[in-house]
Amino acid sequence: MEIQKQIKELLSTLPENVSLVAVSKTKPNEDLEAAYEAGQRIFGENKIQEMTQKWESLPKDIEWHMIGHVQTNKVKYMAPYVALIHGVDRYKLLKEINKQAAKNKRVIDCLLQMHIAQEDTKFGFNRAELEAVILDLKTNPLPNIRITGLMGMATFTNNEDQIRSEFKSLKNTSDWLQNHLQDAKTVSIGMSGDYKIAIEEGSTMIRVGSKIFGSRNY
Repeated sequence: MEIQKQIKELLSTLPENVSLVAVSKTKPNEDLEAAYEAGQRIFGENKIQEMTQKWESLPKDIEWHMIGHVQTNKVKYMAPYVALIHGVDRYKLLKEINKQAAKNKRVIDCLLQMHIAQEDTKFGFNRAELEAVILDLKTNPLPNIRITGLMGMATFTNNEDQIRSEFKSLKNTSDWLQNHLQDAKTVSIGMSGDYKIAIEEGSTMIRVGSKIFGSRNY
């Protein structure tokens, strides 16, 4: 089966320090089960309702990552089970995740999303905003969240030098962050089209969808 072949190929070629998030949004459970049987355990979704339905029906050792833009009022639906929230792009969202995690007696891992692309449609902090958030967390800790690193999306372009430069900028910011938060080791950059460049530039987590599952179902 093509999905299993792609998963096995990816898992066998990735460096040991790089984890694979199989981006399964819009895909049916059968596709996820095929990837699961090939050894994949981390799946990424961008709609909380869809992710929750899959969590309820698929094996419980799957690690669910929320990779899309998160609406504050939807956090409560994934707080009981989500393993990592990739796209935390505002302080208000961090506070809501902390609140819902506390209600579920959990500590939820989060990645802070950096705006590295030359596109207005992407979300994320700039460097000054990130530094302000880290300072705020030191004076006003949120005990039910754990910042485990940074996430970013490069510009949608064929210009590999630009993509590499954007990934490099996020890695530099990650190096700064690790001096302030010892748990912040994750660098989530790289998707189906650019994950090889991302790994060369220091990615520790890639988000791959179409290369595994084919084009999206809309």
